[in-house]
Amino acid sequence: MNPTPPVPTPPAASATASAAGLLPAALAPWAAELSALSRGLAVGLGPLVLGVDALVGAEQPRTAERGEPDGYGGLRRRGRPEQLRPAEWLLAEEWPEEFVRRHLEGELLYTAPEFRLPPATGRVVALVDAGPRAAGPARLVQLAALIVLHRRAAARGSALAVRVLGAPAEEELSGELSELLPRWRKARSLVEPDGAAVARARAALEAPDEAWLLTTPALAGRLSPAPPRTLTAEPAGWSPSGARSVRLTLGTSVSELPIPESGLAVRTLRGGEFRRRAEQVPQTVPGARLPVFTGLAPTLLGRGRGPEQLVAVRVRPDGNGQSGRPRTHGFGLPVLAAARIGRRLMALVDGSSELRLMLVGSPPAEPFPTSIDRAPFGLDPARLNALLSAPVLPLLWQDGTLALPLAGRWWSIAEDGAVRDDGPAGEGTDGGPAGFRWAREPRLYEGGSSAAADPGAPHRLYARDAVAWSHDGLEWQLAAPGRHVLRAIVPADSEAIGLVRQGDGLALVTCSTAGVLVRSVRTDGSRTLSQLSGGTVPPSVHPALPLVAAEPRPGQVVVGDAFTGLVRMTLGSST
Repeated sequence: MNPTPPVPTPPAASATASAAGLLPAALAPWAAELSALSRGLAVGLGPLVLGVDALVGAEQPRTAERGEPDGYGGLRRRGRPEQLRPAEWLLAEEWPEEFVRRHLEGELLYTAPEFRLPPATGRVVALVDAGPRAAGPARLVQLAALIVLHRRAAARGSALAVRVLGAPAEEELSGELSELLPRWRKARSLVEPDGAAVARARAALEAPDEAWLLTTPALAGRLSPAPPRTLTAEPAGWSPSGARSVRLTLGTSVSELPIPESGLAVRTLRGGEFRRRAEQVPQTVPGARLPVFTGLAPTLLGRGRGPEQLVAVRVRPDGNGQSGRPRTHGFGLPVLAAARIGRRLMALVDGSSELRLMLVGSPPAEPFPTSIDRAPFGLDPARLNALLSAPVLPLLWQDGTLALPLAGRWWSIAEDGAVRDDGPAGEGTDGGPAGFRWAREPRLYEGGSSAAADPGAPHRLYARDAVAWSHDGLEWQLAAPGRHVLRAIVPADSEAIGLVRQGDGLALVTCSTAGVLVRSVRTDGSRTLSQLSGGTVPPSVHPALPLVAAEPRPGQVVVGDAFTGLVRMTLGSST
């Protein structure tokens, strides 16, 4: 074993810094990650965080020894002549004897080249031992390790997931640290995990995932051999009040590090030192039920408290920056269909004897129908009630013509209000949970996909410039312009509800038939989108962007990435 040098304890903050709530200089780069903890815990846990980060960096360096050149990253004592520092060549000209001596003694300085590692694509997954032996100091090490691994995942553009050894395979913790850490703290087990539990947890991982096992030497010793990236912790030093340091082992590296004093440690393990960042508190709106994407704009529409209200919010597709604030719009009449088109919100509402098109924003340049005969749609009271209990229907507007799927048919409405039947529509236009299945409608994608599908396939899904089809609902073919036809398998307990595209990547979004378990299914496997799962109704998939809107629990609406499951926006509601 090669002990790593001890990590210095961060200096105590000055009285001014303490009053301002600032972190010591050594912990300043970790401010974002430590903001999920109280300042006292952030400072007390600092040496452990820095120590774990040093161990992880030594075990999994960010640069390679060989491969594709990636500039220069420092100095070293050995190297090629062309890497010799200019000052050393000057020494060779002025004092050749000294130059030769330094060369023989290995004292010359060379520029150290760096090489780029292949980009990682999978998640960072922590397999956590929550058994009795991992209580106390080992849990504090796990806390520090989760902070370090969360930062590591963010640096590679991925996410951190936590699986508790012995828990069901589908039970996975993820999200921002302020949400993840309290859930991890509550994950306890009265039974010690064994090698079979580790094997099951590793078998549930996806191929590109980077797994880290956080456990004790007792469990690691029973694994032969221990998996790579196994971090063990055990008490090392004691004081009258309890453990004061821990011994960490990762690969061939060993380090002894201090832990927070006993009072702070106890409060931490009881949950008293965690906090939520202000910017992560969900925005609360009075209502926001049945969220859905009804058009190509990145706008989420939900029903308000009454059938005449709509809640609209703009979502940033890349997750960078702030999404728009939710706005509640009252139309005075029940809303059947709506969409944001350009910079205006269009809504089709039901009057006593006619349908009306109402606008929020400036009117379009083309004439538009303001009064539409209600009779062709066959809106009897039962069907109308079903529609008003379901998500709002999509609405299309092009060259002065309005189009929408209603009562099981597609309808075109001219500027003078004339109605034309354009043929059958897909599921969901009669109301009910199937209202989320509009990904089956090619008309929502500006004329459909430019890729060709099997005309005889009964199951089809569309995305912008892409299409997927299946004869049995399980084995799917995915096609996009300029690409070979890909094959994806949907689990037998699930239904494909949407197709999404991001760059060259294609994925099916599926929802389980027994409970709402959402997955992203690709040609190389599937990923459970745990933060988008749950609730009582299927999610809504955006027609053109890799976004999924869901209600995983009452009072919470989330919008997440359809490939990674990362939450882009959270909305609270009073329902």
